[in-house]
Amino acid sequence: MPDQAAVRRFEIAVEDIAYRHAGDETLLARLYRPLGAGPFPALVDVHGGAWVNGTRLNNAVIGEHLARAGIVVAALDFRMPPEHRYPAAVADVHRGLRWLQANAARFDSAPERVGALGTSSGAQILFCAALKPDDPRYAALSGDEGFDARPAFLISCWGVLDPTARYRMAQEKNIQRFLAAHLAFFGDEATMDDGNPQRIVECGDARHLPPALLIQGTADDNLEHTIADRFAASYRQAGGEAELHKFEGEPHMFITKAPTAPHSLAALARIADFVRRHGGL
Repeated sequence: MPDQAAVRRFEIAVEDIAYRHAGDETLLARLYRPLGAGPFPALVDVHGGAWVNGTRLNNAVIGEHLARAGIVVAALDFRMPPEHRYPAAVADVHRGLRWLQANAARFDSAPERVGALGTSSGAQILFCAALKPDDPRYAALSGDEGFDARPAFLISCWGVLDPTARYRMAQEKNIQRFLAAHLAFFGDEATMDDGNPQRIVECGDARHLPPALLIQGTADDNLEHTIADRFAASYRQAGGEAELHKFEGEPHMFITKAPTAPHSLAALARIADFVRRHGGL
């Protein structure tokens, strides 16, 4: 465990700020910012919700904790079904990564210190944007030219990093809400495979492999916890650095469900330490 006793704690500011305008549509980021002398590491936060639910407020306990540990967090809203299917959300996150890099100095950070964290289905969205930053579909949105979607580090918390495997699990267990959510976002299984981070890494299609941290509970009833093991192994085989920390008996979303529980605090400490190491502190 990282030594948390020596970690400085900051007062923080929290505000909503627009990161993308498209006609009448405005997408917001909830910004958690430590108050003090930077430069601080920074990260984009991509929430879960089975692709069809949730907002930038989903991971508030994570954002607040990391900001108090000296990390800037920009938690994004993004487009969702039924109005918008894959890859619209990936394009929004791609844009959000570029936006945070372009504005890093405003938030006492720097472009090279910007990474990203995704939870559950948000990890699938994030990893697609980061692993294939030059995919023209993902990079379709204009703005912040001169910056790209190559984060300094990636973090997955209980991530759906193999949506096809999770879809098969839902079929076997007849979990209708998961089946409906997969199809609402992807449309069909071929598209699901296209947006599958596990396949992207295994097939050698990944163009960016920053250091990655995977946080996973072993009692996750939303997905097979071995997805994290397979992804970490494939990531390392492809030449990337992957740290995997599994927490015995913990369910899906265990940090946000019980943020002061021992395993949650341990996981948050792992995340903060990883960000400091790879965000330049």
